Amino acid sequence: MTINSFSLVLHLLSAVVWVGGMFFAYMFLRPVAAEQLEPPVRLQLWVGVFKKFFPFVWLALLFLPLTGYMMIFGIWGSMAGTPLYIHIMNGLGIVMILIYLHVYFAPFKRLKEAVIKQDWPEGGRNLNIIRKMVGLNTAIGLIVIIVASAGRMF
Repeated sequence: MTINSFSLVLHLLSAVVWVGGMFFAYMFLRPVAAEQLEPPVRLQLWVGVFKKFFPFVWLALLFLPLTGYMMIFGIWGSMAGTPLYIHIMNGLGIVMILIYLHVYFAPFKRLKEAVIKQDWPEGGRNLNIIRKMVGLNTAIGLIVIIVASAGRMF
């Protein structure tokens, strides 16, 4: 297996875990939790889910840029030689990383603190911010997947 092949496999797995995890949480777990669980239980559930999911997102944040740039320089030699769809994927990936960093260091931190204090309204406000940002990141992630897999055809 070449370094580019290995980079591609690790890149794809990282994207699947991150985007797939967000898609599952946003489209399936969130509506069922909102429908069936009272706010205190729902907020505690989400803190637990995020604590399990976010370490994998951190790994994705490490591997996606690392393997992406390894492929860029291994295949095209520089950013200048890279096709437009790769630049689009790179730019949107950076936006996704910035959104995640905000979620992790701001509303998720406040959500954890609110759950510890049993301040359910504050926890709910922060979970709602996270919901919106995860929805946005999921949509961007799906666009990135389309660009990555079909971009060379445009």
